[in-house]
Amino acid sequence: MPGRAGGPVPRPGTPGTLADFSEFYAANFHSLVVQLLAQTGDLAEAQDVVQEAFCRALDRWSRLATYDDPAAWIRRVAWNLATSRWRRVRSAMTFARRQRDEPVPGPSPDRVALVAAIAKLSPQQQRVIVLYYVADLTVPAIAAELTVAEGTVKSWLSRARAALAAELGDSGMEAGADV
Repeated sequence: MPGRAGGPVPRPGTPGTLADFSEFYAANFHSLVVQLLAQTGDLAEAQDVVQEAFCRALDRWSRLATYDDPAAWIRRVAWNLATSRWRRVRSAMTFARRQRDEPVPGPSPDRVALVAAIAKLSPQQQRVIVLYYVADLTVPAIAAELTVAEGTVKSWLSRARAALAAELGDSGMEAGADV
């Protein structure tokens, strides 16, 4: 009785057991990896696809165990997996080659200095500076988000501005500006 079209021919007998699968795995894993290594050129890739093929075979082992050559089924599945992975990599590389590299200028020295100065602030001051200047929130909105009084937000902002001015040597920054 033939198996699937083009597949192995089932052999008579009882369905395979987990012990049979373990023996089959131990007897065939290495040789299948060597065969797939010849196709992929990468030992880790060969091991991965053969392992995946064995995982798929385990679900079907009761049927595959009746084949004359169950290793042929696993070899075919591993081969197909390797081919699919190769196609995905090739497609990704083609996509990557089509992308244009647009050079992005690095941060200015002023920006680097500002980020370093902000990092030296207390966590509360960092947060209010970011919420006020980056997120563009108002003092009442920041107070509501942080569940503190508006006066506390104003105090943190004032102290943060003063610390930043001292750190950056910016005499033009006033401690109470924009509050």
